[in-house]
Amino acid sequence: MPGIDDESTVRTEKRTVNGNASIVSELPNGNANKPSSPSPSRRSLLKRSPAEDVHDLICIGFGPASLAIAVALNDSLANAGDNSDSDRIEFKQPKVAFIERQPRFTWHAGMLLPGAKMQISFIKDLATLRDPCSKFTFLNYLHQKGRLVNFINLGTFLPLRLEYEDYMRWCAEWFDDVVDYDHEVMSVTPKTLHPKSSKVDAFQVQSRNAADGQVVTRTARNVVIAVGGKPQIPKYFPQKHPRIIHSSAYSKAVPALLRKQDAPYRVAIIGSGQSAAEIFNDLHSRFPNAKTILIIKGSALRPSDDSPFVNEIFDPSHVDDVYRQQPNAREASLAADRGTNYGVVRLELLEHIYSELYTQRLTNQAEEDWQHRILNHREVSSIDDLPEHDMVRLHMRDSNSTDHTNGVSHDDVLDVDAVLVATGYVRNAHEDMLSSARHLLPKNGESSESWKVSRNYRLDLDPDKVSDEAGVWLQGCNENTHGLSDTLLSILATRGGELVQSIFGQGSHPES
Repeated sequence: MPGIDDESTVRTEKRTVNGNASIVSELPNGNANKPSSPSPSRRSLLKRSPAEDVHDLICIGFGPASLAIAVALNDSLANAGDNSDSDRIEFKQPKVAFIERQPRFTWHAGMLLPGAKMQISFIKDLATLRDPCSKFTFLNYLHQKGRLVNFINLGTFLPLRLEYEDYMRWCAEWFDDVVDYDHEVMSVTPKTLHPKSSKVDAFQVQSRNAADGQVVTRTARNVVIAVGGKPQIPKYFPQKHPRIIHSSAYSKAVPALLRKQDAPYRVAIIGSGQSAAEIFNDLHSRFPNAKTILIIKGSALRPSDDSPFVNEIFDPSHVDDVYRQQPNAREASLAADRGTNYGVVRLELLEHIYSELYTQRLTNQAEEDWQHRILNHREVSSIDDLPEHDMVRLHMRDSNSTDHTNGVSHDDVLDVDAVLVATGYVRNAHEDMLSSARHLLPKNGESSESWKVSRNYRLDLDPDKVSDEAGVWLQGCNENTHGLSDTLLSILATRGGELVQSIFGQGSHPES
């Protein structure tokens, strides 16, 4: 199943604006900048602790990964009285905190396109695969919102992306008491709580409140880093340019830049995956007089493979298979599986785009005159700013039109009002956060050493320097060791439960 850069896949369908607005009106606090205080009946079992207390767990980032951990921890506390050993945790009331840079819970807000649907079953929500009886299942969300019967009538396992984000926000609101929004983490520093101890037994987390600049310092024995990916802009592009927009900011930044809906803008889209194709398709209706050009390196847009057997690579149990493989075999396996999630497009969208292009051919065989085009075998080599025209100029290398006489490839030049870059994400934010802890890596953090995690997502640190009672856990950046599902929604429910058991369960921190 193709990813919309991470954690989900979507399909864009033609929907009327009014049809979509009727859904938006049903979603509470859709335009709120701050999370509303939960009612007493909608508070989780997690309780806020003073910042100066030593916490059992601090989660940095409160996106789907940390939310799944919060849900699993709440469910474990709710089930503490039963006889099941699988969900039992040692702490009756753990001290936890979640720190989130955004002012409220959001999930891919820049790609909430009209009619976009999920491409994973709603059963792969934040709870069902771990505990179908949890109150945090998608079905219970529908029940609480009064839409369960209506959703059944749709006859689909694939909710609108807009609705699924609202489901996750509904879950997140249960935990408002223990989440500090609008706080950006500055550092994670090793700490020794007991003066006589020779080992690190906690970590100090410093964050800055974006509203007033106040720095808050907390200490925790366990820290989870789950901050998601940073938008990746190709190195030959200006990293901060008002006319170069990453796909993650598409739906908000483009209307702010291109303000006239009927203007004959020229827009280039870079990329060959699901996000690029969705943006290319969406621009046709968003700016009906605009000329759009999709620039791809390869010969053609390619379909994703979401057949049943291939989809088993997103099963929770597949993580064990991937992690057990030898590095060379694992690398080959991941390369073979990338066609399910990277640089591929859902077949339905491919067929729709092809039909749109074919319609242009009916009246004009000259592709260079088309309003919407795909330029294949192209790679942007440089960019010039054209401030006098409020445009940028793309210099593109055509790898398929080499002059065999002198071996020089032909270059194309394209002047555009905006460039949409759908080139994925970089997932290395933990490296900067943990820079002061690098000496805790095995072998004293030599340059050849890198951050590595165990099967239970715990960072490998020198046991002679770090106590068994303390640990750092990484989420969403372990694809190379845990498989393609690491950045996706598919295994969140199961993985959240695994993290809770690893940190709080009987005999916690069992794995090396």
